[in-house]
Amino acid sequence: MTSEVPKPLTELPVLAQVLGRIPSGVFILAVAGPAGRRTGLLASWVQQASFAPPQVTIAVNKSRWFIDWLTPGTSVVLNQVQKGDPILFRHFGKGFDPESDAFDGVESHPGESGLPILSAAMAALEGTVTSCMEAGDHRILLVTLTTAHAIRPPAEFDPFVHVRKNGLNY
Repeated sequence: MTSEVPKPLTELPVLAQVLGRIPSGVFILAVAGPAGRRTGLLASWVQQASFAPPQVTIAVNKSRWFIDWLTPGTSVVLNQVQKGDPILFRHFGKGFDPESDAFDGVESHPGESGLPILSAAMAALEGTVTSCMEAGDHRILLVTLTTAHAIRPPAEFDPFVHVRKNGLNY
């Protein structure tokens, strides 16, 4: 995936500047596909959507090679990244091609779904895609959460929060 060089804020439309300043958490989304294949990606468009049942939405760019795996019934794990994390953001931010093991070199153990719970994460949420909605260049997943893992004591949580300068691209 190529990304444009960000323009200085003074050259961006106000919409791009304001939209980019909406804060979001940083997660590593783990997902499995056919024949035992799996991958992970840096996901920053994650938002709680419901109290009962506990649900979140996740926006995934439609250009991702595994987008067809993300359908109702698919298990996912959201590994929440700690502020100041030196490992996960850099490792997963580069993206992976279909032949690569996204989790190679990253310490993990399988969750209830069999997908990786990352040891360097602060916490992890397991769930199942309940529904999907097309939204421009992204697909919005509604995920019903089934299990939570506190990898660090919750009192020590300090989540990585991402704020962009430009709300019209990554």
